[in-house]
Amino acid sequence: MKYLKQLFIIIIVSFAGELIHYFVPLPIPASIYGLVIMFLLLEFKVIKLEQVKETSSYLLAIMPIFFVPPCVGFINAFPLMKQYGIQFLVIGIGTTVLVMVATGWVVQLIMRGKQKNAVKSENKEVENADAE
Repeated sequence: MKYLKQLFIIIIVSFAGELIHYFVPLPIPASIYGLVIMFLLLEFKVIKLEQVKETSSYLLAIMPIFFVPPCVGFINAFPLMKQYGIQFLVIGIGTTVLVMVATGWVVQLIMRGKQKNAVKSENKEVENADAE
């Protein structure tokens, strides 16, 4: 029953992402909206990690299965890829590097923000201890 509850939470968040995608006219995939919603719910502790941990770990473990249909699609598109192979390769490598760099920057910004917050709370604790 615990796993069904966790799966239900994940599905509800994904559905919310689909709804936002339907109503907001931006070229952002619904799955990205869902990920952002889940991140915000976890970050602001609306949903605790324990409420989705086991099911999300299972879904991550079986994720490679979800890549089989796109791989079959690549096989079907082989003549097109053969014709424009270098362009696909350059675009693929370029976008991969861009995503890696952007992800690194965002993670560094988040880590710096958390470090600043930790230092501020330590300073407040020291000030409170000195005042007493």
